[in-house]
Parts: sequence; structure tokens; C-alpha cells
Amino acid sequence: MHFEILGDVTDVETFAVGSDIREIARLRKFYGKGRWRKRKGIARIRLADGSVHLAELHWYEATGIGRKEFKIKCLL
Repeated sequence: MHFEILGDVTDVETFAVGSDIREIARLRKFYGKGRWRKRKGIARIRLADGSVHLAELHWYEATGIGRKEFKIKCLL
């Protein structure tokens, strides 16, 4: 699903680090080595149909690499 993040992501939490992440081997292969964290937060998003929603987002993040692979976990 294509979407655009409008503004900042708030209430950010880390809920998995390093080997706790199931996808760690794939992340390192595609993006490189780093201290990978799986994080979640709340943000206002615009969906492909133009509607605007508040949503919980999950993504992977590593220092020096940045935020990768955002996904919508649920619309609030």
C-alpha cells in the first residue's frame, strides 16, 4: 500500500533490537551492517486515494542507514 507520511512520527518506541528481529539477515544483506532496531510510532498519513488518517506505523532503522520499510500496522 502506497502512502505518504504527513508531519512527524510521534510516540516512537523500539520493540526489537539486533537478533530479536526476524528479518535481520535480509536487512543486513540489502542495506548493510548496522545496529538495526524495529520501531513503531503514530503519524498522520495520506493514502493513495487521498484520504488522511492517523495510523500506527512500523519500520526498521539503523544508525548511519536511516529508516527503511515503513508499513501501516493499523489505522486509528
